[in-house]
Amino acid sequence: QVHLVESGGGVVQPGGSLTLSCAASGFTDFTFSDYAMNWYRQAPGRQREFVAAIGRAGDSTLYGDSVKGRLTISRDNSRNEMYLQMNSLKIEDTGVYYCNAVSGSGGSWGQGTQVTVSS
Repeated sequence: QVHLVESGGGVVQPGGSLTLSCAASGFTDFTFSDYAMNWYRQAPGRQREFVAAIGRAGDSTLYGDSVKGRLTISRDNSRNEMYLQMNSLKIEDTGVYYCNAVSGSGGSWGQGTQVTVSS
């Protein structure tokens, strides 16, 4: 298992940008590069939604349909961190964004960071 902490959330106007970070620590059986990483988000009254995924080496990515072309996922294994660069933000991007790590034996979730897009 791994401990995950998200940061970088805040309030931004429509069309603005934010960069979220996910710091990983407390490794036991694995290192950061052993985990595939994901971003999810959840708005009030809605189900948790897949946002983006990145492979262990950072060489493959996958995005939810609603964020393609606007959000970019990346990772730096030397720093044990994952990032989500968010551009051209829309009101419907508002929600709590969660970091998720998945290994062959299980996964972990962060506590989430709030992103609010409003005018």
